Amino acid sequence: MDTDILLVGIVLAATIVLLVSNRLRIDLVAILAALSLAWLGTITAVEAISGFASNAVVAMASVMVLAYGIERTGIASRLARAIVQYAGTNERRITATISGTVGLLSAMIQNIGAAALFLPATRRIGKQAGIPVSRLIMPMGFCAILGGTVTMIASGPLIVVNDLLVQAGEKPFSLFAVTPVGIPLLLAGVFLFAFFGDRILPRKETEEAGPTVAEIWGIENAVRTCVLPASSPLAGKTRDETSFKALYGLHLLAMRDGGEMTIAPSRYTRLEAGQELAFLGPEEDFNRFIRDSGCIPTGRESALARILDSEGYGFAELIVRPRASIAGKTLREVRFRQRFSIEPIIFLRGESESRADFSDLPLVAGDTIVAFGSWDTFALFSGHPDLLLLTSPEGEGVRDRMGLAAVLIFAGSLALAFTGVPISLALLTGAALMVLAGIVTADEAYRAVDWRTIILIAGLIPIGIAMEKSGMAALIAGFLAETLAGAHPIFILAAFAVLATGLSLVISNVAATVLLVPLVMLTGAGMGIDPRAAALLVAVSAQNSFILPTHQVNALLMGPGGYSPRDYAKPGGVLTVIFIVIATTLIYLLV
Repeated sequence: MDTDILLVGIVLAATIVLLVSNRLRIDLVAILAALSLAWLGTITAVEAISGFASNAVVAMASVMVLAYGIERTGIASRLARAIVQYAGTNERRITATISGTVGLLSAMIQNIGAAALFLPATRRIGKQAGIPVSRLIMPMGFCAILGGTVTMIASGPLIVVNDLLVQAGEKPFSLFAVTPVGIPLLLAGVFLFAFFGDRILPRKETEEAGPTVAEIWGIENAVRTCVLPASSPLAGKTRDETSFKALYGLHLLAMRDGGEMTIAPSRYTRLEAGQELAFLGPEEDFNRFIRDSGCIPTGRESALARILDSEGYGFAELIVRPRASIAGKTLREVRFRQRFSIEPIIFLRGESESRADFSDLPLVAGDTIVAFGSWDTFALFSGHPDLLLLTSPEGEGVRDRMGLAAVLIFAGSLALAFTGVPISLALLTGAALMVLAGIVTADEAYRAVDWRTIILIAGLIPIGIAMEKSGMAALIAGFLAETLAGAHPIFILAAFAVLATGLSLVISNVAATVLLVPLVMLTGAGMGIDPRAAALLVAVSAQNSFILPTHQVNALLMGPGGYSPRDYAKPGGVLTVIFIVIATTLIYLLV
C-alpha cells in the first residue's frame, strides 16, 4: 500500500474517533487533522488552509448572517406563531409540520438556505410549545437534507450528475425524474421523527432560564388591546384627561394609529377615533374600562398585540444615578414618557413599593423603576447619565419594518445561486446587503457567525483533498468494483449507495459524486446495470449524510441544538439505513 494512503487513513480514523468520543473540542480536532496532513506531507500548506476560502465555509458564514437578519425583523416569530396555531402544542404534529415544510422548501432552494430560514422559527416554536429545541432542530435539519433529493435542482450532487451524464454521452434527467424517489425519502424522514423521535433523538438537558423581570416583580397581567370608536366619550381627550391608571388601574403601554405606533404615549397625547390602544392590567378592570369607554376589544391577534407580544419588547429595571439631572423632580415634571419612550410600571424606594400612580413623587438617587419598552430603547440606558439599566434586556430589538427587505434579500441571494452564480458569492452578497440595509449591524454580523462550526468545516475539507490526492478514494472504489463482480444487480446498487454514503461523510457530497459517478457507470454497464440508474443512485446517496455532523446543514445546526458529534449516531444511523433501502429499491424498480 502506498505510504500516503496509509498516512491519510490513520489521520482519518483518528479524526473520526476523536469526533465521536468528544474528548476534544470538535473545531480543535478538525484543525489538528488539517495540520497533521500538512506536516506528514500528504497535502501542501496551502491545501491545509484552503478550507477557510472554500465555497462551503463562506456560504455557511453568510447564511448565518442572513438567518440572523430574518430573526431580527420578526419574520421568524410570525412564522413560528402560524405553525403553533396550526399544530398546537402536540410534539408529533409540530415535528411533522416543521420537517415536512422545510423538506418541501428544500426541493426548490438550497437545503442550507431552508434550514437557516427555519432555524429561528424552530427555536421560537420550541419555546412557545414547551418542547426542548434539541428535539425539533435535528429532525428539521435532516428533512432539509432529504428535501434535496426531491428535484434535480435541489442539491449540488443532483445538479452535477446531469453534467456528468452529458459528458459521458448519456441523456440527462428531467427536473422531476428523481421526485418518485425523493418524496418517499422525505415522507420516511417525517414519519420516523414524528412517531419514533422520542426513542431515537438525543435527550439533551436544556438550561433553565432564570426568572424574567416580569416574574420577579409579579407582573402577571397580559397585554390587552382595543380600538377607540368615534362614539367613545374618550375621543378627543388627552391621556392625562382620561386617568387610565387612577380610575381603572390600567397602564397605557402603546397606541397604534394606522401604520404609526407609539410606545408609552405622553400625557399630552390626544386620543382619536380609530386608534388601537394596548393596556396592561387586570382583566376585570379592562372589561370595566371597555364598558365605560365603549371601546371595541381586538383580541390577541390584533396587529398591535402581535407586535408587543414579540421578543422585541418587555420589562426592565432602571435605577436613578447619583447626581442625575432628574433627581428632585417628579416623573410628571421631567415628562418621563415623552423623554424616555418607556412606560413606568412599578416604583421602589428602599423597602417601599408603589404600583399606584407615582407621577408626582420626587425622584432621588437609588430609586428603582420597573418599566415597559422596546429592547432597543432599553439598550440606550447602558450609558445614560440619569438612569442606569440594572438588568440586561431579555431579548433583542425587532426591526419589524425591515421584514420585507430581509425576505427579499434572502430570496434574492438564493435566486442568484439558481442562475449559476457560486452559492458562496450569492450568499455573501446577501449578507453584505443585510448590513448595508441596516437590518444587521456589522458587529451583529460577526456575532451571528458560529465560529466553532466554521472552523470545523474548514478543518475537515483538507481531509477530502488528501483522500483524492493520495488515491485512497479511488482505491476504495476500485476494490468495491472487483468485490461485487457477479452479484445480483440490487446488491451492486446497494453497495454503490453505501460507498457514496460513506464518502459523503468525509468529503463533500459534490466531490463524492464527481469521483464515483464515472466509476459506477463503467462498473454498472459491465454488470448489466443501467449506467444512468447507477449515476442517479450515487447522486441521491451523496445526500445521505446523517451519522456525522459533516454535512453543511448538520454543522450549522449543531450549536443551536446543543449537540455533540455522538448525538448524530443513533438517529442518523437509523435514517441512513432507511435511506439506503428506499433509494436502492426505488431506483432499481423505477429507473
